[in-house]
Amino acid sequence: MPTFASFDGLQLNYTVWEGGGRPVLLQHGFAADTNANWIAPGVVDTLQDAGLTVIGLDARGHGRSAKPHDEASYGDDAMVRDVSALLDTLNLDEVSMVGYSMGAMIALGAVAADPRIRCLAIGGVGSGIVDFGGVDTRVVTPEAISEALLASDPSTLPPSSAPFRLLADALRADRIALAAVARGTANPKLDLTAIAVPTLILAGDTDPLAAEPERLAAAIAGARLVRVPGDHMAAVMHPAFGSALTGFLTSHDF
Repeated sequence: MPTFASFDGLQLNYTVWEGGGRPVLLQHGFAADTNANWIAPGVVDTLQDAGLTVIGLDARGHGRSAKPHDEASYGDDAMVRDVSALLDTLNLDEVSMVGYSMGAMIALGAVAADPRIRCLAIGGVGSGIVDFGGVDTRVVTPEAISEALLASDPSTLPPSSAPFRLLADALRADRIALAAVARGTANPKLDLTAIAVPTLILAGDTDPLAAEPERLAAAIAGARLVRVPGDHMAAVMHPAFGSALTGFLTSHDF
C-alpha cells in the first residue's frame, strides 16, 4: 500500500482506485479504517461502479498509518492538515470529499481550510456539530471513549462507549493510539459558515450520534439531508447510503 509523509513527517497510508471524473477522497470514522468503513460495506465498489476515481486515507492512529501514542500528535487540526498534505502528494487540483463520524469532522475542517475540496458529503453526525463543534457529548464524551479503550475489563463498560472498544478489538487496533486520538482531537472548532460547496448530510435514522441532522443541514448553506436506515455502525452499510452518496457525487462532478 502506498504511503506519504504528512506535514510533520508522519507516514500515512492511502489507496487509490482509478476511475474517471473528479476524484473522491474518503475519510473513515474513529477506530475504523478504509477497509472497515468503506471497502467492507461496499461503498468503494458502488463509487467505482459509477466510474469515479476513489481515494481512501487511513487517518493517523488508524489502519496502516503510523500510530503515535502521544496525544499532541493529534492536536492542532493534524488530521485536517493530513488531508491537504495528501492532495499535495497526489498533485490534485480538486476533489470531492466524503467523511463519516470522525471523518465527517475532519472533512468539515478540511473543506473550510482547503479550496481544492469542491464537494462535500458527511455522515454519522448531527446537531452535536452545531452544539459542541464535534462529538455529541450528550451521548458520549471523548474522555469516556478514551477510558473505554484503556479499560482492563471491557465487560463493565456503559452502552455509550462500549461500541468503540468492541470495534477497536474487532479490528485489532492500537487502543493506546486511539485513546490518544480521542483526547487529542476533542471537539475542534468548526466554522460551518465557511462551507460554500455543495454538501450532502447522510444520517442513520436510529443513530444517536447523528441526532437532529436537520439542524446541521440548516447551519450549512444549501446543504441537503438524506436519512437512511440504521444506527451509527449500520447506516453506512445500507444500500441507501451508497445510492444517495453516488447520486450526489455524480450530479456534482464537473
